[in-house]
Amino acid sequence: MTDEIQQCLEVLKQGGTIIYPTDTLWGLGCDATDEKAVEKVIALKGRKKDQSLIILVDDQNKLDRYVKEVPEIAWDLLDQVDTPLTIVYPAGKNLASNVLASDGSIAIRVTTDPFCKELIRKFGKPIVSTSANYTGDMPPISFSRINLKLIESVDYVVNWQRNRLHSTKPSSIIKLGLKGEIELIRQ
Repeated sequence: MTDEIQQCLEVLKQGGTIIYPTDTLWGLGCDATDEKAVEKVIALKGRKKDQSLIILVDDQNKLDRYVKEVPEIAWDLLDQVDTPLTIVYPAGKNLASNVLASDGSIAIRVTTDPFCKELIRKFGKPIVSTSANYTGDMPPISFSRINLKLIESVDYVVNWQRNRLHSTKPSSIIKLGLKGEIELIRQ
């Protein structure tokens, strides 16, 4: 695992793209603070530019670095959840503008996956985490389901846990409002 993390770090620091295992599905990612790297992910995926992206952090204590104001309810949700949960916060900061939604909100998941946690901790910044598939295709629950063309298009593909089946669905997504409103986006 250590060698794979080191390879990813080198690619991420150079503004590259990676395919990597997450706590939900195989992910396509990059440095979430690098506009050009994020643009590469958007182009690779064939995603509309006005769609926001999910980013991963390794620790909920780092949310204040990337969210202008963390609603109080978010802390309660994070403390109670036992499955992967992405929370859309009203306003992001210190991130590439193209990871934000058009309203300035940002979708963040605190990862529980040991590989992701260590990678993000060593990188010192959040990483983009969109499923490693083309827009409109089924998300990959195993490495073998990732389109070969996509694999060949990224700068690095993690050679770790390729035989592991991931969860059968992406994370749940909840959007929080400035006044504590909660909207279920994806269950």
